[in-house]
Amino acid sequence: MNRDVSPPARSRPTGGTVLPVLMVLALAAAAFVLRRPLLMSAPACVSGRWHGCLDTFNGVLFVMLVTLPPAALVAWALARRRRAAGVASAWPLSLADVGLVHGTVPFLWLTLMPGAEPGAAPARVSLVPLRDLVTMGPLGIAGNLLVFAALGCFAPVRWAALASVPRVLALGAGCSVLVETAQYVLRLDRVSSVDDVLVNAAGAVLAGLASRRWWRPRAAAPSDRRPRPAPAAAR
Repeated sequence: MNRDVSPPARSRPTGGTVLPVLMVLALAAAAFVLRRPLLMSAPACVSGRWHGCLDTFNGVLFVMLVTLPPAALVAWALARRRRAAGVASAWPLSLADVGLVHGTVPFLWLTLMPGAEPGAAPARVSLVPLRDLVTMGPLGIAGNLLVFAALGCFAPVRWAALASVPRVLALGAGCSVLVETAQYVLRLDRVSSVDDVLVNAAGAVLAGLASRRWWRPRAAAPSDRRPRPAPAAAR
């Protein structure tokens, strides 16, 4: 018998398993920290009332957490369909598809939520950098960091063309400029600030760096393809 045959290597957990676990842990921590304000809006959301639920920050976040299990079920169905079709990165792609929608739409809703006097109050613009950071406070800065965090996290996983830090920064800044412009044009009684653009773009970059393990190989894949040597001519 040949004793030089090495035993088969043990299979290691793939990124498709680690990424969902990290997402669940992050959302569980967020739900624990925000449990009191979320429970305040729970009765209005459960009863199906618009006022007190979808027109409040706490209500939108509560709906976002409640709809997490259906979103996970959709991601599982997409991953199963892709694996049956032979797609290599079925789980990361499926999580990216669902995470882009589920993690971005609620925060866009919060950003475009009108203030006290929409349409009546004059449109306000703040173009001086770093001036509004003091008035935002820690909670405001954290909220702005999360606006396009899902976009920066999952867009490079979904599209290899966006798998670079400068492109993620440009994506977050461009989307933030569009949102601030919409606030100004629609006169939502919100301040269109350049600091919002900076913090939103920073949140997209930080989230993109957190998911870089899953999108960096896809960015390097096209350059790793070496040209095959030409076959020798038959004599």
